[in-house]
Amino acid sequence: MNFLANKKAILVFLSITFLASVLIYITRDRSFEQIKRNEVIRIGYAVEPPYAMVDKNGDVTGESPEIAKRICAELGIKKIEWFQTDFNSLIPQLISGRFDVIAAGMFITKERTKKINFSEPTFHVKQALLVLEGNPKELFSYQIGSMHNIKYAVIKGSIEEMILLKNGVFEEQLIRVPDAVSGKAALESGLVDGVALSQPAITQMAAAIGLGKAEIVKNFEQPPIDPDEKMGYGAFGFRTNDVELLDSWNAVLNKFIGSNQHLKILNAFGLTKDELPGNISKKEIILKNENK
Repeated sequence: MNFLANKKAILVFLSITFLASVLIYITRDRSFEQIKRNEVIRIGYAVEPPYAMVDKNGDVTGESPEIAKRICAELGIKKIEWFQTDFNSLIPQLISGRFDVIAAGMFITKERTKKINFSEPTFHVKQALLVLEGNPKELFSYQIGSMHNIKYAVIKGSIEEMILLKNGVFEEQLIRVPDAVSGKAALESGLVDGVALSQPAITQMAAAIGLGKAEIVKNFEQPPIDPDEKMGYGAFGFRTNDVELLDSWNAVLNKFIGSNQHLKILNAFGLTKDELPGNISKKEIILKNENK
């Protein structure tokens, strides 16, 4: 009887172990493994030079796509399928599964980290303001919440939109546009008094098409933030469940950031070593901003 009882117990144990192993295999994260097997990765972007754009030949390029191309090559991913959408739709479409990675120079923010995971940062930039020549409204910062007659163009879902609202600007003062060029057009037509963008975005637009009737605000005062708050760090975006893909991506990215190849990409799009993220990690950025 003891032998039979022990045999039965062993069989039950083996059955449970087998089922547990099957369950672990079925549910474990295989996000990178699947992409490697299919030999293709889907990357979403929004047109916002210098972070992402389409060149005259119709090829996707920019700071983020060019880094993504090199990471994919290093990971052995043979094909990239590009998906263009407006900036505000990037996170919803990533979550829905339309694509696997966001490569659009997206800044790491507290609100975004509630929805997606970010890679390690690839750059760090400051904010700027585009106004009409001569700066007729005398705008020198984002701290203009009391000036209710001033209107600003912002890219929908951008960090500049968040900063302006945080600094007292009302919803009715904001005109949301899909890209920097549309913001410039709104400014020149008199629809808005300023266009809030990152400094490299305005610099790139100036080099590509010129600023026309507009100019960059000189002596621009950076938005007041807590000394411990970490803003302006851009990175790639991933679904929260795709940890294997994120870890594989970061393993290559960590070796690439700050390299000569990386600096060449930055320089090609009007960025310099001054825009390197430094030694700060994604974890440090998130922890600092979670306390705000």
